[in-house]
Amino acid sequence: MGQFLAGLTVFCALAAGFGVWYTNVYAFYDTVEPTGEDVQLTTLAGTPEVIPVEAFEGIDADSSPIRYRACFTTALSLPELTATYAPYEGAEPKITPAWFDCFDAEALGTEIAAGRAQVFTGVRNIEWGIDRVVAITEQGRGYVWHEINDCGAKAYDGTPLGEDCPPRD
Repeated sequence: MGQFLAGLTVFCALAAGFGVWYTNVYAFYDTVEPTGEDVQLTTLAGTPEVIPVEAFEGIDADSSPIRYRACFTTALSLPELTATYAPYEGAEPKITPAWFDCFDAEALGTEIAAGRAQVFTGVRNIEWGIDRVVAITEQGRGYVWHEINDCGAKAYDGTPLGEDCPPRD
């Protein structure tokens, strides 16, 4: 009887571990269907504007506001983009599930650090406390993800928000 109970305990632990892994990597993600207005960059004047993209692929999940990831290509050059759109400071690409293979956060981070990719402000407060950011490489390959902005970070750690944060819905 002891061996049976030990085996049952191990089986239940393995099943629970598999369940947690599966839900984290696969279950909550949905494919983002392209609409033609999927990638926006904020102009230097502060207005989000749709840019032309091709080969858009995206994933998102309702379980977290920072699970959004997307990849695309664009014919716009980095000099054109930097002359027109606002940069985004301090963004770090977020890892994705291995099955979403167009988005390699480590390789993109290396490109950004080397200056071969620029990070732009997509849409500030796409959801309260969350900014959508867009990185574009010299080859025209683009990546989109969400970053927790200063107001979101303050709200999540309990720091007083201050007057520069927009009101929460």
